[in-house]
Amino acid sequence: MQAVLDAQKQAFVAARPEPLAVRHDRLERLARLLKEHGAALAQATSDDFGHRSHEQSMLTDITPSLGMVRYSRKHLNRWSRPERRGVMAPLGLFGARAEVRYEPKGVVGIVSPWNFPVGLTMAPLAQVLAAGNRAMIKPSEFTERTSGLMADLFARYFAEEEVAVIVGGADVGQAFCGLAFDHLLFTGATSIGKHVLRAAAENLVPTTLELGGKSPTILGRSADVARSADRIALGKMMNAGQICLAPDYLLVPEDMQEQVVEAISRSVARMYPSLLANDDYTSIINRRHRDRLLGLIADAQGKGAEAVVVNPGGEDFAASNGNKLPLTILKGVHDGMAVMQEEIFGPVLPIMAYRSIEEAIAYINEHDRPLGLYYFGENAREREVVLTRTISGGVTVNDVIFHVSADDLPFGGIGPSGMGSYHGIEGFRTFSHARSVYRQPRFNVAALAGLAPPYGKATRRTLAMQMR
Repeated sequence: MQAVLDAQKQAFVAARPEPLAVRHDRLERLARLLKEHGAALAQATSDDFGHRSHEQSMLTDITPSLGMVRYSRKHLNRWSRPERRGVMAPLGLFGARAEVRYEPKGVVGIVSPWNFPVGLTMAPLAQVLAAGNRAMIKPSEFTERTSGLMADLFARYFAEEEVAVIVGGADVGQAFCGLAFDHLLFTGATSIGKHVLRAAAENLVPTTLELGGKSPTILGRSADVARSADRIALGKMMNAGQICLAPDYLLVPEDMQEQVVEAISRSVARMYPSLLANDDYTSIINRRHRDRLLGLIADAQGKGAEAVVVNPGGEDFAASNGNKLPLTILKGVHDGMAVMQEEIFGPVLPIMAYRSIEEAIAYINEHDRPLGLYYFGENAREREVVLTRTISGGVTVNDVIFHVSADDLPFGGIGPSGMGSYHGIEGFRTFSHARSVYRQPRFNVAALAGLAPPYGKATRRTLAMQMR
């Protein structure tokens, strides 16, 4: 890994300044890789999961990645232009000029997760390349086939000095995060993110952390329950809930709780009349994660929660040799339960009842700031109260997850749900160095403005002007 990093850094320095045409070419090659091998990557992901919907992988990994490549190519020239900035009076009158140049940092390390192994590698890579950097990628060991295929494909489309894929287990990942990159992007669990940040700190590597957390979903009294249930069910059941932005728990008015449970159950049944033999429904990634989810349910039930299992086909999941799980809705949950302490990352949906919107907001604010927050309702005043009195990485109103699909919006968390962002111009700037350039006129500005000793009348005039 160190040899690859050294080679990339040397190639980066030797090639400077690279024309924008080189960046466009790299993005075009990335687009070709996705278009020519997207189906194969989707199949590899399905093999890694035990089963994952082909259409879902194309919708959530392949086409969004291609969209980010195209978006970055479209805006690259504009993003790269120097940005004129103001200078302190009276220097501007004398001809001083200032600008910011957004320049590549060098080599960016990308640590991508297993839940969207292609999309959460390719989308940030598009912006890394758009900013003019080289990249080293460490994909997840949980999706071994997908990671291996990506390593093979990148070797075909890119020189190792441009993009390199490093495969291996947790020990390789730990060593990877300790390398002296010029920037490091990690997407994964908050608990692992802390270790990544410590490792990066040894080399003072700037770090972007895309983490997770417990994204709350608030149903206001003005919400259309049936429509809201359809959208919540879609977001929760996509990828079997293995999404950092999945609605983690619901906050609903206490007299609407049964109505909401029934509506979500009906929505799930319409989308998935069966689950075990349904190609549209994704498996839990492995047995360990499946057992963890079952443990969360058992813990909640043991502490008084009521479990509503949404199993439209009446299938026997216990007898299955796979890792699929039905949606389990948990009523009567409280903070003493593990399901309300940990990020769920699966088809388990706790519901908490509230008596007033202020109570719901207070509950959210008492806990870690989430990656996403969702509000359903037609009451504009209540919506603004929720938006102005809570803090989250991003928000979708009257749906879930969709804010991440807007390429022009920055995507990232805050506090325990992450630091920094990408997507939009913010992504380009995340992976760029904002370099200040100041141009002084030919004559002696310091002397004219009285900025240099011996101080006298000119100095006092300048000071008086500044103090005004």
